[in-house]
Amino acid sequence: MLNFNKLCLYSCLCVIVIIVLYFQSEIGRMEENYRKLEIRLAHPGIGLTESRQFPLNNADQTVIIYNRVPKTGSTSFVGIAYDLCKRNNFKVLHINITANRHIMSLNNQYKFAQNVTTWHDVKPALYHGHMAFLNFERLGTSSKPLFINLIRKPLDRLVSYYYFLRYGDNFRPHLVRKKHGDKMTFDECVEKSQPDCDPNNMWLQVPFFCGHAAECWKPGNHWALEQAKHNLVNHYLLVGVTEEMQDFITVLEATLPRFFKGATEYYLSSNKSHLRQTSSKVDPSLKTVERIQQSTVWKMENELYEFALEHFKFVKRKLLVKEANNVAQIYFYEKIRPK
Repeated sequence: MLNFNKLCLYSCLCVIVIIVLYFQSEIGRMEENYRKLEIRLAHPGIGLTESRQFPLNNADQTVIIYNRVPKTGSTSFVGIAYDLCKRNNFKVLHINITANRHIMSLNNQYKFAQNVTTWHDVKPALYHGHMAFLNFERLGTSSKPLFINLIRKPLDRLVSYYYFLRYGDNFRPHLVRKKHGDKMTFDECVEKSQPDCDPNNMWLQVPFFCGHAAECWKPGNHWALEQAKHNLVNHYLLVGVTEEMQDFITVLEATLPRFFKGATEYYLSSNKSHLRQTSSKVDPSLKTVERIQQSTVWKMENELYEFALEHFKFVKRKLLVKEANNVAQIYFYEKIRPK
C-alpha cells in the first residue's frame, strides 16, 4: 500500500513538472514573439521578406502645405520646422501674398499649384503661410501636397488677436502694431459694440478651411461651414488644436518622420512651445463671453472647432493609444500568391 502511494505521488509530481515545463516553453515563445514584434515596430523592414514590405513612395518628393490660421500657435510650430529642416534635410518656404491677403487670384492659384508640384529642387518641402485652403485637383496638377493645420477656440483666438494689435508680442517686442496706444479692454470694446470686437471678426477659421470660393468668406454662411468640415476630413492629413500642440507634433512625428523626426523631444526641451505670446492680455468677463456666444458666427466657428477636436482625438487615439494587449497597432501582408 505504501509503495502504491509513493507511485501515485511520483506520478503526480511528474505531471506537475511536465505542465510547468510546457507553460515555461509557451511563455518563452510568447516573449520571443513579442521581442520580434518590438524590433519590427522600431525597424519596419526587419523580419519581412522583400515581397511583404510596404511599397513606399519616394519620401523626397513629399510636399506639405501648412495654411496656418493667424493666432493659433502657428509661429511656435513653424519655428520647430525651421530648426529641424537642416537636421532632417528638407526645405521650409514661407508663402508671402501681397498685402497679407488670405486668398490668391485665379491666375496665381494655378501658377502656385503648378510650381509647388513641379519644383523638384526644393523637395521635400514644407510651405507655410496665412492662406485659405487650395484644392489642387481643381487646378489640374498631377500630384497633390499634404495639408496640415491647427485650429483654436474661436473666442480665445479673437481675444488674442485683439490684444496683439495693441500690445504686440514677445517675438518682435519693438514692432509697433497698428492699434498701439489703444488701452480699451476687450470687455469695454464689447460693451460699446466697437468694430474690433465684432463677432463677425471670428469668421476666419471656417473660410481658411473652406477655401477660395466667394461663399466661404461670407460670415455665417452654412454652406461654408459644411465645406470646411468636408475639406478638413477629406483633404487634410492632420488638423490639430492649439490647446494640444504637443500631441499634434507627436502624431506628425509618428506619421511623417521624414520631416518631424525628433520634433516632440525638441518641442519639450527647447523654448519653442511658447515662442510667441501676446505681451498683455486680459481674459474677458463671463458677461462678455455669454454675449459673444449668442452670435451666429461664434456658434458656427465653435462647431467647426468641436468637429476638428473630435476628429483629432479619434486620430490620436488610434495612433498613440495601444491596443488591449498593450501592443501598438501594425499591419502586414500575407498569403501572397503566386509566390
